[in-house]
Amino acid sequence: MRTIEGFKLRKLGNEYILVGESMALINFNKMITLNETAAFLWQEAEKGNFDAGSLCKALCTEYEVSPERAMSDVEATIASWKEAGVID
Repeated sequence: MRTIEGFKLRKLGNEYILVGESMALINFNKMITLNETAAFLWQEAEKGNFDAGSLCKALCTEYEVSPERAMSDVEATIASWKEAGVID
């Protein structure tokens, strides 16, 4: 998978948002808010092709979380990103 080009992560107070900044995304009418963990995962995903396993590994390395819990969180995050149309 990969992130769709043109979405930028911005910090707004204690939350993070994904903003569509390219002309192709001008009709994108959703604001996607992310917590700190999801923002970390987005930054990892922006590095290139990713899958649930690579994000799970990064999450376990960054935070003290079990692989089972990390995979559950990663799968939920990827599902929400797919639904929002910010990854393919």
